[in-house]
Amino acid sequence: MRTPICDMFGIEFPIFAFSHCRDVVAAVSRAGGMGVLGALYFTPDELEIELRWIDDHVDGKPYGVDVVMPAKYVGAEIDAGSLMEELQKSIPEEHKKFVEAILDKYNVPKLPADEPAPHQLLGWTDQTARPQLDVCWEHPIALLVNALGAPPKDVVDEARRRGVKVAALVGRIEQAIAQKEAGVDFIVAQGTEAGGHTAEVATMVLVPEVVDAVAPTPVLAAGGIGSGRQMAAGLALGAQGVWTGSIWLTVAEADTPPVVVQKLFDASSRDTVRSRVMSGKPARMLRTKWTEEWDDPKNPDPLPMPLQWMLTSEAYHRIYRYQPEELIGMPVGQIVGSMKSVRSARDVIFDMVTECADTLERLNGLVTD
Repeated sequence: MRTPICDMFGIEFPIFAFSHCRDVVAAVSRAGGMGVLGALYFTPDELEIELRWIDDHVDGKPYGVDVVMPAKYVGAEIDAGSLMEELQKSIPEEHKKFVEAILDKYNVPKLPADEPAPHQLLGWTDQTARPQLDVCWEHPIALLVNALGAPPKDVVDEARRRGVKVAALVGRIEQAIAQKEAGVDFIVAQGTEAGGHTAEVATMVLVPEVVDAVAPTPVLAAGGIGSGRQMAAGLALGAQGVWTGSIWLTVAEADTPPVVVQKLFDASSRDTVRSRVMSGKPARMLRTKWTEEWDDPKNPDPLPMPLQWMLTSEAYHRIYRYQPEELIGMPVGQIVGSMKSVRSARDVIFDMVTECADTLERLNGLVTD
């Protein structure tokens, strides 16, 4: 089960696993895949702690880091020193009142007075992602992945200097071409079935389009992939491997709250929605009363990135602290309908590889002279 992208990193299996949980990242890399830590929600100090832990628990295997350096967002022209203050002025009072009204409606208490305020900006901008990169460069990462736009040229150049491969997620063929021109080492073609930020084109259509458009740049297939049969389909479409995310939310190593795990197990593939409520850009997530309130045309529209997260960061903190079942959810893809039990990350990897090999052998048996 080796493809050229395995040789690029010296990994056994062409399975890349995105997770915000360091335990999942380390477990996947130890099992022969490539764990990729989502850095967005960590401050630089927190990210340093996470990467140091991964360094100590990955057994020398390669791993990557995923950052968000969006090409377009409100405040891109503002100096970093006054960014937070200026962005805060752009959040309408109407939206603040609406958020509080939802929380009141579902009886979500306020945070204790002595509890630290949640981070409001994180890595949603170029200015705030740069300090995360400074931390990454001090660790032996093998891969840097960027979402929501082509990585800046100086970032690509610095990665090259350090021997770090660079990849980027795309949802449209035009984005893929731009990423190739930016000099990335490979591209993740992510169909609309995927969890988190995702575009509108389905995986089955997007992957071969991107493969043809950027050849010979390698491509990974993403979106709705959580089994060996789906992995085989991605390879059949011309990808050299798969990028996975949602399936790691319910593995034994994940830190997903039990109430969310149960909601994921209870969900069908129809129980996700593509909405701007999380960040201001379209992202697929579990449908909840929170998403329904925001998507009601009678209510205010979500704000553009990064204002939406700044507006709702405390609300999310309260929701996860008190866990009202109607509101609590998670970014997740349509593969959620197949997520029905807790398994170890190692078992997920080996089950995918075994089923993929069996599927390819079965398909080969269908070919007759």
